[in-house]
Amino acid sequence: MFRVCDIMVCAMARLIKNGDTVFHGVSSHMPMIATLLAKATHAPDAVHLNIPGGVDPKSPKLVSFTSAGSELFETAPAVFPLMDVFDLSMRGGLDVAFLSGVQFDNAGTVNASVIGDYYSPKVRLPGGAGSAVLIPTAKRAVIWRTKHDRRTFVQNVDFMTARGNVSFVVTPLCIFAMYEGELILDSIHPTSTIEEVAQNTGFPIRYFELKSTPAPTDEELRLLQMIDPQDLRNIEFR
Repeated sequence: MFRVCDIMVCAMARLIKNGDTVFHGVSSHMPMIATLLAKATHAPDAVHLNIPGGVDPKSPKLVSFTSAGSELFETAPAVFPLMDVFDLSMRGGLDVAFLSGVQFDNAGTVNASVIGDYYSPKVRLPGGAGSAVLIPTAKRAVIWRTKHDRRTFVQNVDFMTARGNVSFVVTPLCIFAMYEGELILDSIHPTSTIEEVAQNTGFPIRYFELKSTPAPTDEELRLLQMIDPQDLRNIEFR
């Protein structure tokens, strides 16, 4: 039996093409596992970059609760420091960057800075960090978020941390795709409905056709158990 976390990880893995250069940040268990899953299935020649700087870690034993642990470095055949990832992206060499935030609007604007007024905020957030560089410069920025409600998907974000090459947004309910500068509904997860997506989204839902996100296959679930035996992909749903 599959869970929402499995659907999200498999959906993210399928967005990686063979040969893509892929980066994920800290506290990014789902994209980390999705990248490893893609390399174990349809994208063996994808290049895995990460915060510790290890390139293509070989079957790492995932033990870190940060997705930036030493296992991603110790089993890697090469080293590519984080500062070089930013340089690579600005030169047009980073195909996919998995990033997140706290608020999003239907133009793909990301807020990771403040809730409320910038000078007198209700909540001050960690800030853009690499997002402000990578979202505008990576060829495809894939946003993921484990919460889907009207406080997260809003008509207007409280602060623009980054805007740029967002191609998809993966949530526990659905996948949005960018089309002509607007996020439209690409597919609904088999665990959700169009009504649930609409009720939990603060901007109007538009789509060309109602599609269901493909469920994880038995082979994908088997590989996920091998790649992630500690179930780190589910850590934000526990």
